Amino acid sequence: MSIQHKKKKRFSWDFLPPLSILCGLILIEILVRVSNYPDFILPAPSKILLRFFSSLRSGILIRHTWVTFIEVILGLLLGASLAMLTGYFLAHHPLIEKVLTPYIIAGQAIPMAAIAPLLAIWFGSGIAPKVIICSIVVFFPIQINVILGLKEIPLNLRDLMTSMQASPRAVFRYLELPGALSVIFGGLRISATLSVIGAVVGELTGADAGLGYLINTARGQYDTAMVFVAVFMLMLIALLLYLAIVLIERRLLKWQRKE
Repeated sequence: MSIQHKKKKRFSWDFLPPLSILCGLILIEILVRVSNYPDFILPAPSKILLRFFSSLRSGILIRHTWVTFIEVILGLLLGASLAMLTGYFLAHHPLIEKVLTPYIIAGQAIPMAAIAPLLAIWFGSGIAPKVIICSIVVFFPIQINVILGLKEIPLNLRDLMTSMQASPRAVFRYLELPGALSVIFGGLRISATLSVIGAVVGELTGADAGLGYLINTARGQYDTAMVFVAVFMLMLIALLLYLAIVLIERRLLKWQRKE
């Protein structure tokens, strides 16, 4: 197969996802117009697009999106940092890991919708409870992946580092970090999308800004088009975070592809 033919084949495949989305939107537009649903039940994609541009011009959408984005970033950074530190500690102390694992799993099983009102009472309606909820949501997947990534490092490589009398810092830098990084990034990719859910749960419980607050307000006013706009912005934030982590992963793990 020639190079030119391969490029044409890849070019056609790359166009399939946006083409399928476009066809889906056109189909929904036709179905809504034919069924003649009221806008507060199911607005047409064209009306959602018009509502998007009107909220963009007024500045409402940008302001609330920025608030949610900051909450997500802070929560992701805090949760990921704590998860990596505790995951590294538990991976090197199996006995403590066995003792604490049931509590960690039990804490992860508690619905965030049940915790969010308590955090709102304790920390108010500001940014703090949303960041905490995001941190809790992203904590478990990253911590588990850190532990698994460190445990999957071959034992003979650890023995080799020990025979070379490598310091714990050298073992971490030259063996553990490169060996577990791909697994850790897997947890980060999952957590990037979960962090958005955490922020919205906190905002739906009690907030005066953010996309969750915007959804609550629009729902109370039967502005269903605005609800869809806010939901699409949440999807966009999750997608951008996911892509950013993938790009960082490719940059840091470029040596693996070369091998």
